Amino acid sequence: MSDLGQQMKEMGARARAAASVLAYASPEAKTKALLAAADAMVAATDHIIAENAKDLDFGREKGLTDAMMDRLMLDAGRITAMAEGLRTIAGQADPVGEVIAEWDRPTGLHIRRVRTPLGVIGVIYESRPNVTADAGALCLKSGNAVILRGGSESLYSAAAIHACLVQGLQAAGLPEDAVQIVPTRDRAAVEHLLKMTEFVDVIVPRGGKGLVGLVQREARVPVFAHLEGIVHIYIDKSADPQKTMDVVLNSKTRRTGICGAAECLLIHQDILDTLGRDVLRALMGAGVSVRGDAAIAKLDNVVPALDTDWGTEYLDSIIAAKTVADVDAAIEHIQTYSSAHTECVMCEDMAVRDKFFERIDSAILMHNASTQFADGGEFGMGAEIGIATGKMHARGPVGAAQLTSFKYLVEGNGTTRA
Repeated sequence: MSDLGQQMKEMGARARAAASVLAYASPEAKTKALLAAADAMVAATDHIIAENAKDLDFGREKGLTDAMMDRLMLDAGRITAMAEGLRTIAGQADPVGEVIAEWDRPTGLHIRRVRTPLGVIGVIYESRPNVTADAGALCLKSGNAVILRGGSESLYSAAAIHACLVQGLQAAGLPEDAVQIVPTRDRAAVEHLLKMTEFVDVIVPRGGKGLVGLVQREARVPVFAHLEGIVHIYIDKSADPQKTMDVVLNSKTRRTGICGAAECLLIHQDILDTLGRDVLRALMGAGVSVRGDAAIAKLDNVVPALDTDWGTEYLDSIIAAKTVADVDAAIEHIQTYSSAHTECVMCEDMAVRDKFFERIDSAILMHNASTQFADGGEFGMGAEIGIATGKMHARGPVGAAQLTSFKYLVEGNGTTRA
């Protein structure tokens, strides 16, 4: 075994040992660890920003896009927000031991289904160093140990944030190995992590299509897939003009590099020359390049769309736009090109809303609300470890409760089976 392979194996063994302690750690100890980590993060703001500057230099040398650089960048406000996320998670009910269901049987058995930690979680992510804090905190809250493998471009920022999480564990008397970070840019570390079935219970990839595809192909450990956000907004002929203008602009331009950013606009043909035209012009006025179908391409400054534009996650100031005959045509398009992440319908006709909600099976469906709300923090989870687009176990924003499994506690009184 290579030196790196041995190092990863040792990390796995330490994580497994830490997980056995965290599984029964008190809610108070976990809360103390998270609050102490939040305080340490705020105190280390200047150091984290200095380390982040090294990563930004690396990112520029690597030729990262503006959107990716925005994901990578940390400032005092974002660090404060990370710390607040930890405090929010600390203040939530502890999921471990929660009784999900409880019932009695005619045989005299009393049965409870209760939440229990998954064990050891491997989190592989790109660019966004704040995932270090979110993932570490959510795994700790749910009683899981975690091995974090951040992107090569966020090495220094992630290490500085991880140090704050370790300070929190130390303050609470919990094992430091509960939150570990892979200290190398070597991609071989990922290959080892994906095959550590004896130590790791689940892998959570958070990044682009290339990363998620690699993990799904190579992993021997179960995976919570977080596919790209090919996010659609359908504007129905019944849509309210002001609501639509506000929501579409926010969905696309607030932050173009996040997975909840809108990537495709579907416009009812009856409003193309009115509200549709106004929305497209507003997007272009905000610096967004529109790639439109034949009808939309007739507008000034619209780039004719290619077949590849449908189903593309731009993560940039680009949006695809297409006219559709009605909600049924919009649903058909979404079912063809969606990544099952997030979709939105803008309408005042509740029958349209109900059909949209009923027939589309993406993880998150929205009505008259910005797709940028597709975020665990905005869902009241404090933070998220990712947005799962699969259907097994976890789906949508993955918070602390979604990082648990369950077990059955069965009680009798000398009860025997006939």
